[in-house]
Amino acid sequence: MGKSRSYRASTLITALSFIISAGCVGDRQIGRIAWEQSRIVDLTHSFASDTIVWPTEQDFKLIVQHAEHTERGYYYSSNRIEMPEHGGTHIDAPIHFSEGKQTLDQIPIDRMVGPAVRIDITEPCAHDRDYRVGISDFERWEAQYDRIPTGSIVLLDVGYAKFWPNRKDYLGTELRGQEGVRALHFPGLHPEAAAWLVRERNVKAVGIDTASIDYGQSTKFETHVGLLSQNVPVFENLANLHDLPEKGFDVIALPMKISGGTGGPLRIIAVLPTSR
Repeated sequence: MGKSRSYRASTLITALSFIISAGCVGDRQIGRIAWEQSRIVDLTHSFASDTIVWPTEQDFKLIVQHAEHTERGYYYSSNRIEMPEHGGTHIDAPIHFSEGKQTLDQIPIDRMVGPAVRIDITEPCAHDRDYRVGISDFERWEAQYDRIPTGSIVLLDVGYAKFWPNRKDYLGTELRGQEGVRALHFPGLHPEAAAWLVRERNVKAVGIDTASIDYGQSTKFETHVGLLSQNVPVFENLANLHDLPEKGFDVIALPMKISGGTGGPLRIIAVLPTSR
């Protein structure tokens, strides 16, 4: 137990030190994150009754248990929540599509924090709901903004967060169940491009502002398999990616720590220098 706690503490310190040393939001002179010199962008959709979930999943529920003034004179409120692991802004743990890989509580913290880039693919995705982000999209980005740094968190901005929480516009259908799954139409990442990110750029994690890293019509979920089998976690249903620059910012993505979880709700933020 002592060794495990020591390892977790060491991992967190290493991860935060990495952010600081990146020079984006850190103050090297005082050795801490200079929050007063930074701007925070929330990349998380609020969880509510209209939270978008997969067509086969149950909706998010907030159940009021207490909301009253007590006999002792103080006010007390308490709720209970019901939700799927993979609804709303959430993380996919490697075990989600790869047997024996990391569960949610086993993902190292340094996989979920660090320097990030935003790849803008809004233009082609606006014309093709079934668009799959390819290697050529990354090559075009690199031609303009330089090579995607090794160990980056890559965020794919396909422009779909603007549709949230309209299921028809966001998912391409309002149908539920297997009929709804067959009617899904939204962009995703091509499995060959996913393999390229892992092999050529050694990315930490990949995020997207759609309901799945695979495009809506996928039946084999090859992109999920390609990333998660390499212990590269996936962030889905992201918000406000349009508020980010192409590079020069950091991401902190901390999910609920569910023992044995295949995924879970995620609070994810981007930290930018105030000059941006």
